[in-house]
Amino acid sequence: MKGPIEEGGTLLPPSRLYLPKLESPPPTVLEHLIGHFPLVSAETWRDRIARGVVTSDDGGAVTPDTAYRHGMTIFYRKEVASEPEISEPESVLYEDGEILVADKPHGMVVTPSGAEVERSLLVRLQRRTGLTTLVPAHRLDRDTAGIVLFSVNPGTRSHYHALFAENKIARDYRAVAHVARIPGQTQWRVENRIEAGDPWFRTKVVGGEANARTDIELVEFGNNLGLFRIRPESGKKHQIRVHMASIGFPILGDRLYPEVCPIN
Repeated sequence: MKGPIEEGGTLLPPSRLYLPKLESPPPTVLEHLIGHFPLVSAETWRDRIARGVVTSDDGGAVTPDTAYRHGMTIFYRKEVASEPEISEPESVLYEDGEILVADKPHGMVVTPSGAEVERSLLVRLQRRTGLTTLVPAHRLDRDTAGIVLFSVNPGTRSHYHALFAENKIARDYRAVAHVARIPGQTQWRVENRIEAGDPWFRTKVVGGEANARTDIELVEFGNNLGLFRIRPESGKKHQIRVHMASIGFPILGDRLYPEVCPIN
């Protein structure tokens, strides 16, 4: 489905916020938004409300005096004042009425995150193609380059999501790591349990039934660097990074594993 694209606006569905039952609720929705999102300034929320882009589930625009009411759902769109330029554009490898396949470069998020909205792969493809129904069937990390499959047709979308959920898609990655000398083995089968870590943007290996499985192979070696072929059977967050670090070869340039490193 193709639809009109408004200059400067996103095609993503609006974000939503359910107003819970509170012991001491604020008098207005505006005050709740200001308190609930401490990283968004009060001036920003007042400006959004003044422009009529914050609405409630009855379809009406939220005003500065709209009373807080338990059970309401508030809709708004994420906006970023300015975003960094992309270093490399995406490319579309295939497109038909069911799917779109894109090659994502390093340094680009798949869906809007943080200060990256308009430069995300999803929004760029929506603008490029005019397809308002695009939805990614899976994810790649911001720093990972590779092929991303998008669903075009909502009627068949569930079938593509099921392929990934049931691990019926074979995934094949390459990564480079420091290798001082040829190790005693060049193939590894890593199986363990990965869960959310601390801080929140990391994951960690814990005890329990394995939920992450990866086959790793060192395929080339030279100049103290090794090229690894990585075939994950599951798709846990940061699985490849964690498993490479666990066998003693953290991915070159990885700032999160095994230890968090500052950005230079």
